[in-house]
Amino acid sequence: MKIILCIVTVVLLLSCTKDRDDLLDQSSTQFQGKVAWIKNFGGSGDDTAQAIVSTSDGGFAVLGFSNSIDGDLTGKTTEVNDYWLLKLDSDGNVEWNKTYGGSKDDRGQSLVHTNDGGYAITGYAMSDDGDGSNNEGFHDNWIVKLDVAGNIEWEKSFGFSGHDHSYDIIQTDDNGFFFVGFLDITSARADGNTEKGGGSLTAHGVGEFWGTKIDPTGDLQWRGYFGGTNNDRAHAVVPSEDGGFVLSGFTESDDYDISDTRGSYDFWMVKVDRNGNLLWESSFGGTGIEISQDIANTADGGYVVVGHTFSNDIDVSKNNGESDMWLVKTDSIGSIVWEKTYGGALFDAAQAVIASKDGGFVVVGNSKSSDIDVESNAGENDMWAIKTDQNGEIVWQKTFGGSGIDFGFDVIETGSGAIILVGETASDDFPYILNRGKTDAVMIKIK
Repeated sequence: MKIILCIVTVVLLLSCTKDRDDLLDQSSTQFQGKVAWIKNFGGSGDDTAQAIVSTSDGGFAVLGFSNSIDGDLTGKTTEVNDYWLLKLDSDGNVEWNKTYGGSKDDRGQSLVHTNDGGYAITGYAMSDDGDGSNNEGFHDNWIVKLDVAGNIEWEKSFGFSGHDHSYDIIQTDDNGFFFVGFLDITSARADGNTEKGGGSLTAHGVGEFWGTKIDPTGDLQWRGYFGGTNNDRAHAVVPSEDGGFVLSGFTESDDYDISDTRGSYDFWMVKVDRNGNLLWESSFGGTGIEISQDIANTADGGYVVVGHTFSNDIDVSKNNGESDMWLVKTDSIGSIVWEKTYGGALFDAAQAVIASKDGGFVVVGNSKSSDIDVESNAGENDMWAIKTDQNGEIVWQKTFGGSGIDFGFDVIETGSGAIILVGETASDDFPYILNRGKTDAVMIKIK
């Protein structure tokens, strides 16, 4: 018996001292991978990771924002939010990190690894000093072009006197850029597009889907807004096969550009050609509230749109609780092919989706539930990742978090098939990391 106990003890000791790069997850019977590593970044303030891309050298670039002036933040002296870009190697180690902004609130949301090896980053900014040269009032869409080392090549601000936000950016086939967000049209006086609502911009709505096309040096080529008389916001964009763009977000309107609403807030997709002309639009939802956060291209020329829903009728086949993740697969013209909800009895929401190499999808977001589709919860919101097959059926799911509030905001798949999640944590007991401040940026690699 003593010999058996000794063998068991040795095995347990070896398993506890394994390198973090080979952390075998045992917490979920559904989980089919290994957590290779978990990393956190930040200072003593509030730090978040909003977006991630793979880089050409096999590493990663992560964009978010931070108001810290210590810890991992280098060269930052003002305790306000700045865009924050981290360049990491393939193991998640920081190679360099830089902040961009001025003396006011500047929040990075999305980035693209550009064809020249650099980066273009976008978000919304209030500063007209420091790295920012202009601001028209409150937040403006702020685009910054960087070289491979993160040095600013140029920066441009687009906005009017109200709150104008940019949430997503892609590089176009002419090496320019297209970015989307929303236009505070009640404050705008001219936007370079055909006016609607009897010639009055302010008659058209509260907030509009807003898409802006710029050339490779940041000069404006065209911009257009789409929506109705209520609140409409674009959160994401993908290129279409014909050179146009498909925007996704939500609409509260039932007039002007919106032709077929379901309830108070709906998922809304808008297809425009390469010159910004509206080709088609589609609404999805039920009688409750639906908010779409992301969109991805699919191999068949269609799209998947993800967010959350409070409904259980019309387009939404079921609801497990207060709010569920909602994944909608459409064809190339925005018609629903299938839809799936994921969640438990409490609040669950999706923030990002990708089409995986095996034909399925990976969805990341947050969950407060610990039942039905969600196996466990460590407290408050946890990061929640779901891997599905090509029909949206769950293959595996996994929550990550501690006793505080934790969010997942973006996800990518590497060339080797690993999945990388990024988000933020306010937990001081998040597994395998030591919290550095109020919130930290967090990054998780799943093999």
